[in-house]
Amino acid sequence: MSQSRDMVGGGKRFRIGTDIGGTFTDFVAIDDETGAIRLEKTLTTPADPAEAIFVGVEQLRANGGIRLDDCATLVHGTTLVINALIERKGLPTALITTAGFRDVLEMRNELRFDVYDLQLEFPPPLVPRALRLEVDERTRASGQVLREPAEAAVRQLADALRSQRIRSVAVCLLNAYANPANEKRIREILNKAAPEIEVSVSSEVLPQIREYERSSTTAANAYVKPLVHAYLDRLVRGLTDRRFGGEFYVMQSGGGVVTREVAQAFPIRILESGPAGGVAAARWWGGQAGLADLLCFDMGGTTAKLCTVLKGEAPVTDDYEAARTYRGKRGSGLAISVPVFDLLEIGTGGGSIARVDSLGLVKVGPHSAGAVPGPASYGRGGEQPTVTDADVALGFLDPAYFLGGSMALDVQRARQALQQHLAGPLSLPLLDAALGVHELSNEDMAAAARLHLAERGESAEGLAMIAYGGAGPVHAYGLAQRLGIRKVIVPPAAGVMSALGMLVEEPAMDRVRTLRILLERVEPEAVEAACDELAAEAAGLLRTPLQALRVSRFADMRYRGQGYNVRVPLGALGESHVQVEQLRALFQQAYSAQYGRTYDDVPIELINLRVIAASRLARPVRPPPVAVAGEEVMAARKGRRQAYFGSQHGLVDCPVFDRYRLGSGHRFEGAAFVEERETTIVIWPGGGFEVDPHGMVVVTVGEGGKQR
Repeated sequence: MSQSRDMVGGGKRFRIGTDIGGTFTDFVAIDDETGAIRLEKTLTTPADPAEAIFVGVEQLRANGGIRLDDCATLVHGTTLVINALIERKGLPTALITTAGFRDVLEMRNELRFDVYDLQLEFPPPLVPRALRLEVDERTRASGQVLREPAEAAVRQLADALRSQRIRSVAVCLLNAYANPANEKRIREILNKAAPEIEVSVSSEVLPQIREYERSSTTAANAYVKPLVHAYLDRLVRGLTDRRFGGEFYVMQSGGGVVTREVAQAFPIRILESGPAGGVAAARWWGGQAGLADLLCFDMGGTTAKLCTVLKGEAPVTDDYEAARTYRGKRGSGLAISVPVFDLLEIGTGGGSIARVDSLGLVKVGPHSAGAVPGPASYGRGGEQPTVTDADVALGFLDPAYFLGGSMALDVQRARQALQQHLAGPLSLPLLDAALGVHELSNEDMAAAARLHLAERGESAEGLAMIAYGGAGPVHAYGLAQRLGIRKVIVPPAAGVMSALGMLVEEPAMDRVRTLRILLERVEPEAVEAACDELAAEAAGLLRTPLQALRVSRFADMRYRGQGYNVRVPLGALGESHVQVEQLRALFQQAYSAQYGRTYDDVPIELINLRVIAASRLARPVRPPPVAVAGEEVMAARKGRRQAYFGSQHGLVDCPVFDRYRLGSGHRFEGAAFVEERETTIVIWPGGGFEVDPHGMVVVTVGEGGKQR
């Protein structure tokens, strides 16, 4: 991509971000000429997610005059990869590995995530043992090739794969991170012998130490690769048929966007692309308002996500797991070692089904009604009560204004589902049963958030919550109250914030390489040369000249004998030459910040070098202008609605405000609703809100339940 077209599109007017969720597909379109933002939302089409995209871009054209032929860029986020891993809907995949190492995926890292559970269950490997094939080759940890794979043997493997109609294969050889020559040779032979088979090699997917993590990540990449390749081809072809001629990008899990070609080669990098867009947008809005410390809360139709932003940065981890067999238990999933925003995902969303278990206790989630059949109130065949049904019955949502009135909700169906499956069996008043569902979903999220923050050594105290997603602002007040947070911020476009986040992110790529050397043996020139090579790799993948990129360097370091690394920033590429004593000081500073102490008598190892290269947005996104409020907030009132906040309050007659008519400086105290097309902000008795100069609704959370 030439610099003149980088995220611009040759002078075209619009940019579109789109995020496919479990229930809804969201769209944000920005007019670069006026700064105006247009939002759309349509039901996800699980059978073919691309169809929802085509429906949405047609709605943008019909309702907002936004034509694809005048669109500079389209940035996409999808749940396709994570859903394929969780639901095991990838294509049959094989693994080629060094002789004697076929069972790495089964043996994992030999850690038990619960030492007291004698019946532990791990997720089955994505590649069954019969499809884990061995090849006679060997590379030393130093990178010296002792034995090359025989071409005839690899051709035999190719014949075996073709006979079983395998579409994708992962190649993960012992010590390939130190020298990729044998892996590349196997790929070359496979490409000639069986060109129809997709090949993923670990030396490109994850060229770093840790055999199980490297094998698991490469196998997962291969497992979803044919699906993602076909999906993105179909999507781009359909957009092209609709006259789209701009640049197409896909959001990565750890921030930054990449081209379709990179996403197709490394689909595992877009594992959590949708939630990542929400974190990116929350961080961006926080920067606009001068807020550096945030708790991001995203609640959609299927799941809720939480992530901290501290000092303006969202934490990124490469110690991620997918498809856990035990909810919330680290170590019970598939290891995926690619950069991912360190967020907590909980199976609680608007579509989460509420039920009474065998002990007579109410449970919410993790099973979801999704988009099909959806909550009972959707009137699309769903019969089980969900969180959305409870919110409708409580009066928190206006059934006539759901999605701006384009999709009416059936209150009677919601009440029937709650009565039949909850209120009746528990002999509870219907509204108390509905409130129980609402509050239990909040408590489930709060309990998970407390554990997540404690594991990271963080606290919710002093943080402001930034709430988004279709259901986030509905539940933010109750969640914040449980976590001791006193300020909830709901930005403009909160209901489609993940889609907005994809437009504020830059094209970016990270590359990593394992060195594993004692610090006193480090040669600064070798470190500089390796960083230069990694930066060149990233520039090639971004299709952007290196001199046009911002490149940051990092080192993963640890005390010798430890199993986990500390990431140390080395500054920008070319900023300063790396010196051994400088590395030592930076490591001790980072280690002390994380663990509270250092060790002077233990040698230090440098394990990995990594770079992150990013290309600047030629036209940065700016918040739309916000009108200053008049003297009277009542002008923004659109009516009143009764809602149930518990037996302490009974039914409360609440004012309903039209968010689009609220200006900067508007404020109100007491129970209220602030409605926009994609979501509703619920303020309980004892709370209040004010609109800030950026158009964000800042909700004050009361300590108790007394209305002021």
